[in-house]
Amino acid sequence: MSVEADSWRESARAIAAGVRAGDLSAAAVVEAHLARVDEVNPRVGALTVVFAEQAREAAAAVDATVRAGHDPGPLAGVPFSVKENIDLMWSATTHGWRGALDAVPEQDATAVARLRAAGAIPLGRGNMPDFGMRWDTDNDVFGRTRNPWSTRHSPGGSSGGDAVAVATGMVAFGLGNDYGGSVRVPADAVGVVGFRPTGGRIPSSAARRRDPVPLSLQHFSTTGILARSADDVAAVFDIVDGADGVDPFAVTRAAAAVDTLKRAAIARDPFRDGESEANLRAQDAAVDALERAGWEIVEGQPPLLDEAVAGWRLLSTTEMQAAYGPDRWDPPLGAGASRFLELAGGAQSHIGSVEEYMAVWARRAVVAAAWQSFFRENPVLVGAVSEARPAHADADLADARTAGDWWRRYRLSVAANYLALPAIAVPTGLAADGLPVGVQVMAAAGADHLALAAARAIGQARGVPTPISPR
Repeated sequence: MSVEADSWRESARAIAAGVRAGDLSAAAVVEAHLARVDEVNPRVGALTVVFAEQAREAAAAVDATVRAGHDPGPLAGVPFSVKENIDLMWSATTHGWRGALDAVPEQDATAVARLRAAGAIPLGRGNMPDFGMRWDTDNDVFGRTRNPWSTRHSPGGSSGGDAVAVATGMVAFGLGNDYGGSVRVPADAVGVVGFRPTGGRIPSSAARRRDPVPLSLQHFSTTGILARSADDVAAVFDIVDGADGVDPFAVTRAAAAVDTLKRAAIARDPFRDGESEANLRAQDAAVDALERAGWEIVEGQPPLLDEAVAGWRLLSTTEMQAAYGPDRWDPPLGAGASRFLELAGGAQSHIGSVEEYMAVWARRAVVAAAWQSFFRENPVLVGAVSEARPAHADADLADARTAGDWWRRYRLSVAANYLALPAIAVPTGLAADGLPVGVQVMAAAGADHLALAAARAIGQARGVPTPISPR
């Protein structure tokens, strides 16, 4: 098989380098990835829409730029996916909901526009549950996304389609978003790298809309990146990072001085209720990799962790029930999302008064200050993404208690959302059940490049063999 025909196996950096040097044609790269989509997507349902003709046109433009001797951009010819709730002019921003099938945006989201200007090529849309309303990836419009390591298992959610597309080689990287682990949870489940940056580092397309945005979405959610290596994540982040003059809350920050801050705390069993053997082995592997790369490792637990988790849960459930309750949809949400909201809504507690709501938001600053102090002593924190192994598809719909408590699997992950911290899921290998396992690397707000550096050190020594074919 030719190098070009096999390019779906390559990293984003390798593809871009080959296209820029003239050793690969963007057209051939796109064809290789489209062939991979034809082979794999019917089995896993990761991509909802495939932009074959638009991608071919974009690839031809990249190749013409190279032939003319001009710079095609740092990500020239690299195919990527765009989650169903991120604006892309080529298709409707459906959020996985049948009521938005005609909602074609007039502009690309800033992240998409920047990637296209850098030569990257949108190849398809990544599947998601209706408005991200589940920890799984399924909806009535596009159907279920399956975990390629075991199609009986959930790929996680809500950016499950993009995670699976990356893991199987249909695209080199994907754009998702993360409100409660929605990039890191599926990345962990399918063995790829998933990064949620500091809040505000990547401008939000919601800034272009006139509909009000719940306060927790403004603070907890951000666009994120999925790729098969931390190197590729960093390359994409370099393109999409920084204020755009449109999102009033987007910021531009200087990179951290990594060489002077190579100290990491490992959080084993941070909730004192037992850590799984798979997670302990993953954490040992991460520690070994970091030590080999010259990092100092200490045992450490972040402060007020239980309060951070409780704050995320109370604010998210209260606002989501108020803003996205089942009686607000015409047409209704899909069966899975409706069922999850019904079950979880009856089982989860939420804030019952304005005074309590104000108090929970006010305490967030206290918790954030305590964590900031922790990060001054320990610039990086390493722990688990999930406290449980990947579940079977639809396991979150078993009953009210299960749906209401599903968030508890991801307690350390949602703490990062509550505090708008950078956090990156990086695989370390396969567990005894044959499914991927990994760790999560967190850092102080703004120290995204430090978290990426630690993840890169872990990934270079460990990792999971992707892309894979569905099993």
